[in-house]
Amino acid sequence: MKKLLKHISPLAPDDSGACSVLYELGGITVICDAGGCAGNVCGFDEPRWFTKPSALFSAGLRDMDAILGRDDRLVEKLTKVCSQVDARFTAIIGTPVPAVIATDYKALRRMSEKRTGLPCITVNSDGTELYDKGEEKAYYELFDRFAVEKKEIIPRSVGVIGATPLNTGLTTAESIINALSGEYDRITCFGLDSGLDEIINASQFEEIMVIAPSGERAARLMEERFGTRVRYGYPCLPEETLRAARELKDKKILVVHEQMAANALREEIRGCEVVCASWFGMEEKLCEAGDKKIASEEELEELIAGGGFDAVIADEFFRRAVRGWKGEWIDFPHYAVSGIEARN
Repeated sequence: MKKLLKHISPLAPDDSGACSVLYELGGITVICDAGGCAGNVCGFDEPRWFTKPSALFSAGLRDMDAILGRDDRLVEKLTKVCSQVDARFTAIIGTPVPAVIATDYKALRRMSEKRTGLPCITVNSDGTELYDKGEEKAYYELFDRFAVEKKEIIPRSVGVIGATPLNTGLTTAESIINALSGEYDRITCFGLDSGLDEIINASQFEEIMVIAPSGERAARLMEERFGTRVRYGYPCLPEETLRAARELKDKKILVVHEQMAANALREEIRGCEVVCASWFGMEEKLCEAGDKKIASEEELEELIAGGGFDAVIADEFFRRAVRGWKGEWIDFPHYAVSGIEARN
C-alpha cells in the first residue's frame, strides 16, 4: 500500500504519457481499453483536446473481447478508421487490460500493418506506471522506427525532446522557441507544434535538447545512430515561480518537479542550499548530493518534515500531503500532478 494516495490526486499514468507524445504527429492512436483509460486521457491528462484535433480513439473492447484477447476485432476497427481518417501511421497504446491478458504487441503490430498498409508502433504501457515511463517508451519507438536516414545537418538548429504538456504545462511551443531564439536559428519541439516529418528528419538537427528524463533514451539513440550532440536544459520555467525563487536568500530549499525543471530552477537560485526531488524519472548523472526520488506521500512528508527546509518549491497540490508544515511554499505547477497549465 506504499503507493496509495490519500491526499493528492492520482498522478498521470504511463498510457497518458504515451498519448501525449503522439498527440500532434498525424497518426491514428488507439488506446487498447474499454473506454475508461481513453476518458481519463481526454478528460484530465490532455489539455490540447479542446483546441487541437487529434485522431485519438478507444478500442472500445467488450468484456469478452478483452478476456479472450480478440486482437482481430481491434484490427478490424482500426482498419475501418484508416479508411475514413487520413493518417501517416497508427499507434496502439497499452492499458491494464492487455497487460493482464499478456497481449502480444509484436503480433498486433504485424496484423495492423498488413491490414491497414500503414506503419504501426505499439507502446506496452500498462496503466500502473507514471506518465514519464509511457513518454519514454513512445519517444523511443517513434525515433527508432522513423528517424533512420542520415540528413545534412542544419547549422544552429536544435530539436527539443520532452516538451509535452504533462511535463511543461504548455500547449504550444511558443515560449520555448522564444527562450531559445537567441541561441539557435531553427528550433523544433518534437510533438508540440510539429509533426512526424520533424522526427523523420531528426538527424538534421545539430543538437537535441532533453528537457525531461523521458526523452533521454531517444536522444541517446540519435547520438549513437547519427552522432547528434545531446544537451540538457529546461527553457520554460514559469515566470512567477522563477521570480519568487530568486528572492530567497540564505535558506535551505526543496524543489519538487520533473528532474530537468527542478535542476534548471536550482541553477537560478543563489546563496541557498537547494535539494531537488521528483516523483518521476531521475537520471543519476544529473543528480547532486541529497537529491531524492519520491515514491509515496509518506516519503514526501518525511522528506519535508525531517529535512530542515525553510521553503518548498512544488506544485500546490503536494501541499495536501504535508498540511502540518509551516514553512514557505512557492507554487511550481506540474500538469501531470494537478492538471494546471503553465502561466508563462
